[in-house]
Amino acid sequence: QVQLVESGGGLVQPGGSLRLSCVTSGIIFSNYAMGWYRQAPGKQREVLASISGAGATMYADSVKGRFIISRDNARKMVHLQMNSLNNEDTAVYYCNFHRRDWRQFTYWGQGTQVTVSS
Repeated sequence: QVQLVESGGGLVQPGGSLRLSCVTSGIIFSNYAMGWYRQAPGKQREVLASISGAGATMYADSVKGRFIISRDNARKMVHLQMNSLNNEDTAVYYCNFHRRDWRQFTYWGQGTQVTVSS
């Protein structure tokens, strides 16, 4: 059974940084592209970044140049380094597989709250 557990969120001032982590279980991790997503209050969930099993990355325009996704296949973990945070980055952040049909995913972890505020 797949499990995704996110951590590393918190309260940070504008301009600050956070590093999110996601530990997975129940899958052959290296076989799957993984992504980071977020959902802000009153908004739809959006994909921020993805990383293939081999390490190829893609980023949404809203986070390009500020966020870095990485993965540790040995530890079955995916990370999101977030820099130059601003108020618009306040959201609950989730990791999950990354596929074109991600909006139809029924399983999501509990997420980790990121709040950017002075």
